[in-house]
Amino acid sequence: MPHATQAADVAAELDTALRGGPFHVALRAAIAARGLPLQRVQHHLSRYGVKVGVTSLSYWQQGARRPQRPESLRAVRALEEILGLPEESLIRLLADTDEPSSAGQRPAGRSYRSFVEASGVLERLLADLDARAECGLHALGHHERIRIGTHRELQGRESHHIVRAHRDGVDRFFAVHHGDEGCAPERMTVHALENCRTGRVCWDHATGVLVAELLFDTRLRAGDTFLFRYGVEDGTAGVSREYVRGSGPAGGQYALQVRFDEHALPVRCHRFHQHSPAAPRSGRQELALSGRHHSVHIVEPRVRTGMVGIGWDWE
Repeated sequence: MPHATQAADVAAELDTALRGGPFHVALRAAIAARGLPLQRVQHHLSRYGVKVGVTSLSYWQQGARRPQRPESLRAVRALEEILGLPEESLIRLLADTDEPSSAGQRPAGRSYRSFVEASGVLERLLADLDARAECGLHALGHHERIRIGTHRELQGRESHHIVRAHRDGVDRFFAVHHGDEGCAPERMTVHALENCRTGRVCWDHATGVLVAELLFDTRLRAGDTFLFRYGVEDGTAGVSREYVRGSGPAGGQYALQVRFDEHALPVRCHRFHQHSPAAPRSGRQELALSGRHHSVHIVEPRVRTGMVGIGWDWE
């Protein structure tokens, strides 16, 4: 019974890959076990309302790329059902890959697991608020001010946005705050500071993700520019060591300023960039604290896809 033996071998390979990974080996084994060409897999995903190219699927199963964006993680969850796999079996393998990179040990900070979990939660929270996947706004400029308190905690942040509408009828923005490990988003406060007011707010305690609806004072038409400002009072977690801002498509200027309490100053600060949560950090550059205001800052003239941030070390 050569076919039965072959099928048993394929099933055993899949079982081993699902238990131990890595993700791309498990995905490749699952697709092989179902005997589906990638075009058929893509077709099935489209029936779930998920758009993924055949090239991306090929890269995923080769290990050349990893699913990272919320839409890609939705595709992975759909693949589990399409391929008849246990729920969370592939997502777990993505989250479990917190290994040292080829560039050396990953620096202290949020793990890849935390970003995977948070991105899935964010998608759910936005759905709960009936947020459209495409907000209708293009970022022309974004300035964030981060405050670190006396106890070295992320005390709060303020965001100033300059945007342009590219469709008619835009009247709101969904602000996202991801607190440090151990935070309590239910105790955070969102303040609408200029040209907006606070609408609905929801959060997820396990991941520390908070989403707030900011309602504009006007309904924008395509081409209109708009400025608005809001703040989040946090202060609910322990010692903070970095602030990271992720972005999707390329946009306008981004400035990040971190200000420290005079009674809690770090010994050194640096900037960094990451192409994705799973990628090694690059572009490290030391930053000097300003004398009077005890702050450091970075300016990105044009936002790139990926993540940029400031990290600091305590004594």
